[in-house]
Amino acid sequence: MQSWILDESPGRYRWGDIAPPPVGADDVLIRVVASALNHMDLWVTRGMPKPPLPHVPGCDVAGVVEAVGDAVSDVRVGDEVVVNPGVSPLSEIVALGNDSPMGRGFMIYGEHCWGGHAQLAVAPSRNVRPRPVGRSWQECAAFPLAYLTAYRMLRRARVQAGHTVLVVGIGSGVSCAALALARHMGCTVVATSRSAAKRTEALALGAAAVYDSAAAKWPVEADVVIESVGPATWEQSVRSLKPGGRLVVCGGTSGPTVELNLPRLFFKQIEIIGSTMGSYQEFDEVCALVANGVHIQVDRTYPLAAYDEALTRLEHGEQLGKIVLTHEGN
Repeated sequence: MQSWILDESPGRYRWGDIAPPPVGADDVLIRVVASALNHMDLWVTRGMPKPPLPHVPGCDVAGVVEAVGDAVSDVRVGDEVVVNPGVSPLSEIVALGNDSPMGRGFMIYGEHCWGGHAQLAVAPSRNVRPRPVGRSWQECAAFPLAYLTAYRMLRRARVQAGHTVLVVGIGSGVSCAALALARHMGCTVVATSRSAAKRTEALALGAAAVYDSAAAKWPVEADVVIESVGPATWEQSVRSLKPGGRLVVCGGTSGPTVELNLPRLFFKQIEIIGSTMGSYQEFDEVCALVANGVHIQVDRTYPLAAYDEALTRLEHGEQLGKIVLTHEGN
């Protein structure tokens, strides 16, 4: 099959031919119609982490089932599907339930195993769900990782209708998903960005107010802060919480290390919560929200062969929402 391939890490992707991965008894083979970019595509090229090589990237996959393993009975050839990018062993799904992303066997599709920036992709049948009715292939590729991550963040932060939710660094897939999902939950959402254009677009997407991320202080007291930027915005994010507020973090695009003012933490009695991906039940709940019309923000669509160009847009932080690759001819 033709795919984007990483031969060394750190390294660069190349376009070439590689044998499709084997289809195990519990797996399905998918002819990919669309896939989407994530910062994970960049991290593995920098050796953070180093995947087994050669590696095929792509955490978000939507397509048509081409073949199924001998033990698969709930998925059929010809089914139109999306892939849950959070992969757990069946034993941990049973034992941990909604905490399966905390299990030792948890891995991210397209990071620890081959992904979907290719003509074909293999996924465990337990990770395959029907394509949400009424959504385009591009939307179906755009939502899995970002919306699952944002949904779990909001759940772990115990968001309720009427809360004020601050989304830091609007533009990424996760931040746009958090804006859409928090509004759907009945929250007032405010957002930040260094880009004036993105602040304007965030208002069009339903943000009640927007602030410059570079400002020393943002004039808001939030119940919940959605943080994925890291050290560049950490101080302002913590300052923006009301007493008893909760900051939930899923990443650090500006770096891995932050400073924490302990008196501010304990005097304001705030909570800092880590969150990664989501459980199988949470993915099913996200699919239901998508089928019921929650907004999916697609930034730009490229053909699969233009992955390099799309990756440059992501690396420069130019996007607002998800960058999608269409697999013409599939």
